[in-house]
Amino acid sequence: MKNGIVRNILAVILGAVLGGFINMGIIMISGYIIPPPAGADLTTPEGLEAAKDLLEPKHFIFPFLAHAIGTLIGAFITVIVAKNRHLILAMLIGFFFLIGGIAAAFMIPSPTWFVVLDLVLAYIPFAWLAYKIRKKI
Repeated sequence: MKNGIVRNILAVILGAVLGGFINMGIIMISGYIIPPPAGADLTTPEGLEAAKDLLEPKHFIFPFLAHAIGTLIGAFITVIVAKNRHLILAMLIGFFFLIGGIAAAFMIPSPTWFVVLDLVLAYIPFAWLAYKIRKKI
């Protein structure tokens, strides 16, 4: 029993860390795939605030994908490594990333439509999807 608890804790830590790396990796490459508006510096909150009127919906594709795919992979890794309680642990990863998304919504200027879309669709649904995918294979 104790071995299972330790394994589950390690699974959650591993899923959160690797999911976070995936998230940041996608964010870091996003500007190369969909360049920011000319003259915009999207690397700081101040730059984002100054450029917010120049951003189009296409500029929010990669942030959403980073959040959704980071959560999906983090939860998937967690349920692969975990000994039991797979759904609970997948949802724990989803909740962890959701808390990060809520914090980001307060710190990073974004349009309301994106914040709602991101918070509702990127975290808990993708953690659940990771659980379902693992269950299928």
